[in-house]
Amino acid sequence: MSFSGDVKEELCRQESSARHCLIAELSAMILLCGSICISERNEYQIRLRTESGSMAKKFFSMVKRLFQADIEVQVRRKKGKQAVLYTLVVADHRQAVTILQAVRLIKKDGELEEEIPLTHNPILNRTCCKRAFIRGAFLAAGSISDPNTSYHFEIVCDSEYNAGQIRDLIRSLTIDAKTVARKKYHIVYVKEGTQIVDLLAYMEARLALLEMENVRIVREMRGSINRKVNCETANINKTVNAAVRQLEDIRYIQKTIGLKGLPGNLDEMAEVRLKYPEASLKELGQYLDPPVGKSGVNHRLRKLGEIAEKVRIERGEE
Repeated sequence: MSFSGDVKEELCRQESSARHCLIAELSAMILLCGSICISERNEYQIRLRTESGSMAKKFFSMVKRLFQADIEVQVRRKKGKQAVLYTLVVADHRQAVTILQAVRLIKKDGELEEEIPLTHNPILNRTCCKRAFIRGAFLAAGSISDPNTSYHFEIVCDSEYNAGQIRDLIRSLTIDAKTVARKKYHIVYVKEGTQIVDLLAYMEARLALLEMENVRIVREMRGSINRKVNCETANINKTVNAAVRQLEDIRYIQKTIGLKGLPGNLDEMAEVRLKYPEASLKELGQYLDPPVGKSGVNHRLRKLGEIAEKVRIERGEE
């Protein structure tokens, strides 16, 4: 099973003891993977479709526990695929209306709510209910990538309005959720690892949270080691390239005007560099008499480079 599937399995085992939280979670499920059917006699049915047997079982259990409603369960295998599609139907009009009014998906007069505002929504007055709603939304239409490969959390919405509402709800937790259009859908997503961990904690997916944290720690350690290795490699390459250039300049001076008579003890510096081509600046300084520091060595080598450049220009070899 995928990491996303493991998270959903864990969340399906979570069932709040509080009625208000169950209603908030149920509201998200119906909103994002349910449909409301209206017959010719203007009677309502609720249909919820899912490929997850665990979610189907949870939806059935919640509706029974909250409303003692009659639920028809239909199971069929998707054509040409191994996946099974579960359809749960509340066919009784009065039971459907009771559920839809409780989850605030229809008005008291029986009219359907076209757009469900989540800000100041009575079913989300409590922090625990917001937690339950986000959990239900993720179960209904969410996914999360394997943290070994990338960090990506998303919830798929049919409408731009619903996506914006869920994005703002997640942002109220100080998590930087964003939205993007993808084909005919609107996606709410989070891509920052620590914020996805916060979301898992918020939804109470504790096992998934621990697994992701372990992966993040290992990835960050590897990243830190790789950065250090890359930095050290770059420094070594820089040192080697500098030494090669210094040796070329000194040999050019030696071949053209000679090292003897170079000003400011530069002849000694040139001889030491030729003798110890692989030595660091600090080591070169120790070979001089008297010894000098790294900055002094660097200054003398730079002067030798300027002399070599001047000679090349005078000879028209630049």
